[in-house]
Amino acid sequence: MVESIFAQLPDEYMPEKIPGPLAYYFSLGDIKKTVRLSGDHCLVEEGKTVESADCVCKTSPEFFEKIWNEGYRPGLKDFMSGTIKSNDPDKLKTFLAAFGKQ
Repeated sequence: MVESIFAQLPDEYMPEKIPGPLAYYFSLGDIKKTVRLSGDHCLVEEGKTVESADCVCKTSPEFFEKIWNEGYRPGLKDFMSGTIKSNDPDKLKTFLAAFGKQ
């Protein structure tokens, strides 16, 4: 399921929702993806393809699917318990908005 989500990202991308070029790195169990967003382009790559991503997100594939498919939004408890980890939770909101998931 997670693989199909990432495969659909380029078709669902709304570039007007991001402030400028951003690079995201997702570590979802065994699934590792880099997503680069720019003014008119969404590129999804296997593995970590950037030295330093603007936003890193680590969680389980199941929790990622809950966020994406069910509209669940992680709260302080989720971050404090380690269910999801990120260096910039606000940029995770930007990522969701870029695909109409706000």
